[in-house]
Amino acid sequence: MQKVYLDNAATTQVRDEVIAKMQEALANFYGNPSSTHSFGRTAKTTIEKARKTIASYINAKPAEIIFTSGGTEADNMILRCAVRDLGVQTIITSKIEHHAVLHTAEELEKEYGIKLWFVDLDGDGNINMNHLRALLQKDSSKKLVSLMHVNNEVGNLMDIDTVAKICKEHGTLFHSDTVQSVGHYEWDLEKTPIDFLTAAAHKFHGPKGIGFAYLRKNTGLKPLIVGGSQERGFRAGTEPFHNIVGLEEAFVAAYDNLEQERKYVEGLKRYFIQRIANVLPGVKFNGLSGDLEKSTYTLVNVCLPFDKEKSMMLLFHLDLKGIACSKGSACQSGSQMGSHVLTEICSDEDLEKPSIRFSFSKYNTKQELDYVIGVLKEFSDN
Repeated sequence: MQKVYLDNAATTQVRDEVIAKMQEALANFYGNPSSTHSFGRTAKTTIEKARKTIASYINAKPAEIIFTSGGTEADNMILRCAVRDLGVQTIITSKIEHHAVLHTAEELEKEYGIKLWFVDLDGDGNINMNHLRALLQKDSSKKLVSLMHVNNEVGNLMDIDTVAKICKEHGTLFHSDTVQSVGHYEWDLEKTPIDFLTAAAHKFHGPKGIGFAYLRKNTGLKPLIVGGSQERGFRAGTEPFHNIVGLEEAFVAAYDNLEQERKYVEGLKRYFIQRIANVLPGVKFNGLSGDLEKSTYTLVNVCLPFDKEKSMMLLFHLDLKGIACSKGSACQSGSQMGSHVLTEICSDEDLEKPSIRFSFSKYNTKQELDYVIGVLKEFSDN
C-alpha cells in the first residue's frame, strides 16, 4: 500500500538537516542557558544567534522575538497581555479564525468583560474592509484587531498590508496569527506595521513544541509566565535549546529555498486542482482555495460530490489506502462537530457533502497526487 502525506497544514516532515542540528545540540550542547559556566554560555550564545537570525529575515529587532512553545501559546500570550496590560477593551476578530484566537477571545470576554466584535465576511470568507473601518469607529474603547494572514482551513490570503494600514490610521493595535504563512511568505515588519504576530516551527519543516512571538518594541506587554529571567524576562522557564536550534535551521532553510520550493509546491497545487476537476465533475473548492492568486499555494479545500451516506466512510477509506489529509465538514465520521470555518461560508447543501483539506509540501510528488485522485475516483464509482 502506498503512503501519501497530504496534511502539511497540520504539521510537516522535519528536514534532515534540522534533525542533524538538533541531535548535535542534544548530544553536545546540553548546558543550561542561564548558567554562567562555559556550557551555559555556549547555549545562551546560540539562542541569541537564533534570535538575531530570525529577526534579520523579517526585518525586526532581536529584542522583539520571544521564543514560545508554538502558535497557540503566542496567541494566548498576546491577547491576554493586551487586555491585562494595555487596557484593551474591545477585540475585533472574525468567526473563521483559529481556535487559539477565538477561544482565547471568548474567555477574555468572560473574565474581563471585554467587548468581542466580529468583522463581516463575504461568501468566500474575505474580510469586509469597510465593516472593519466601521467597527474601529464605533466607539472610543481601546481596541485590538486579531485577524489571520492565511486561513488554516481554506487557505484564503488576507490583504494584511491593508488591514495593518487601517489599524494604524485608527490608532489600533493589530495582531495576526501568521502560523500558516511564516516560512512560506516573505515579511518586512518595517513596511507592514503589525504590532504582534505568531509562528510555529512545525509548519515549515521544523520541530514541534517551538515557535515565536513578534512583539513590536515598546508596546508595553508584561510577562504572562513568570519565574526566572529567561527570554529577557518576558517568558520564564528553561529554554528548549535543541528546539530553538531546530527552529533556526528550519527557518533559514525555508527562506533560503523559498522561491524554488514555492514554485514547486504551487505547481503541485495547480496540478491537483486541474486533475481533480477533470476526474470528479462537480467538485467545488471551498473559500478561495481554488484560486492560485488569492489563496496560499500550500493547500486546497475541496467539497466532493458524494452523498451523505457515502461521505461517512470517506476519511476511513482514505486512511485505509494510506492517505493522510484532514476533514472539513459536519458530515465527516468520527466527529459530531463540523468545521466552524466551513459552517460560516458554505451553503447548507454543501455542508451535507464531504469537504477535505489536502495540503502540500516539498516532499510530495505529482505521482502521489495521481494516486490520491485515483482513490477518490474509485470511491466515487463504487
